[in-house]
Amino acid sequence: MPQRDEEISRKGRFAALVISGTAVFWIVATLLGGQMGLDNRTRALFDLMALAGFVWALVLIYKIWRARQSNQR
Repeated sequence: MPQRDEEISRKGRFAALVISGTAVFWIVATLLGGQMGLDNRTRALFDLMALAGFVWALVLIYKIWRARQSNQR
């Protein structure tokens, strides 16, 4: 059991890194896009990439939740 808990903790840390990395990317892309004068289509692409990162993080969190549910049984 402790090894399973350690694996779940590792996956949780990875999900946290994905969330924080996506947030930093989104903020930097927004700031640089405004300063560089990128058109709205390019800036929207960065927004969609950030959205994909957040959705991926949600999928990871859901998988962690499911693993913890099966771990308790």
